Amino acid sequence: MDITLEVVNLPVSDLDRAKRFYVEGCGFRADLDQEVAPGIRVVQLTPPGSRCSIAMNSGFPPHPAQAQGEPGSVRGLQLCVTDIEAAREALMAGGVEVSEVTHLGENGWTEGKGGEWNSFLFFSDPDGNGWAVQEAPSPLSER
Repeated sequence: MDITLEVVNLPVSDLDRAKRFYVEGCGFRADLDQEVAPGIRVVQLTPPGSRCSIAMNSGFPPHPAQAQGEPGSVRGLQLCVTDIEAAREALMAGGVEVSEVTHLGENGWTEGKGGEWNSFLFFSDPDGNGWAVQEAPSPLSER
């Protein structure tokens, strides 16, 4: 039996602003933007080449099994790319404020690329949800 992670819920305060940020700024594909019931809207977006999407919503009634944090409360979401400099340039071209490329060294985070699997950049969405971008040595399909 396969178990796949396919959707991560992301709390945002303004669906339209978040959708613009992720589609226009980050290059995500808009898969769904729909009112699924009166007053309940779901927006689902997928990073290019990814099999996992993010979902944002408004109007969902609370459910104990589907806890959702406050907008901006999510940290540690991670994207992988094979060219971190190109990813940084693409994000900046989309208007996203990104960190310099950094790596982990003996004194913590150090500017510049590191060895294999050790080059990162960071950004946040308009609500403050935090993302890391990590350079992978090859595309996912080859690993």
